[in-house]
Amino acid sequence: MELEALQEALTEIRKTGAELVAVSPQLPIYSREFAKKLKLDFTILSDVRNQFAAMMRITFSLPDDLRQIYLKFGIDLPKANGDESWVLPIPARYIIDQNSGIQYAELDPDYTVRPEPESTILALKELSA
Repeated sequence: MELEALQEALTEIRKTGAELVAVSPQLPIYSREFAKKLKLDFTILSDVRNQFAAMMRITFSLPDDLRQIYLKFGIDLPKANGDESWVLPIPARYIIDQNSGIQYAELDPDYTVRPEPESTILALKELSA
C-alpha cells in the first residue's frame, strides 16, 4: 500500500531535510485509525470534501460501476469521507518549499498509477543539492 511504502521511505525522506505530510479526503477519525493501524509516523491531514484537491484540479468522480465494486469490498466512501459525492483526489506527490512554492509534482490521471517513493527521494536529493 502507498502509505506503508512512504513509511518505509520516511527515514530517507527526512535525511534530505524534508518532512512528509499526507492529505486524505477521509474524516480525521478514520485517518487517525488508519495511521494507528499501519503505525505511520507522519502527519495525515484531512481535506474535507476534497476542497484542497478541487483547488488543485485533481479530483474525479467514481463511476457507478466502480462505486458498486468499492461497496462489495466494504469500502464506504460516503461514510469515510463524510459526504455523498463519491469524489476522490488523483493520487499526487508534491514537494513544497518553505515559501509554499511547488518545486516538484508527480501525478497520473490513472488513479491506479501511484508515484513511487524512490522518485520523490531522488527529487528531494536533487533539490537539496
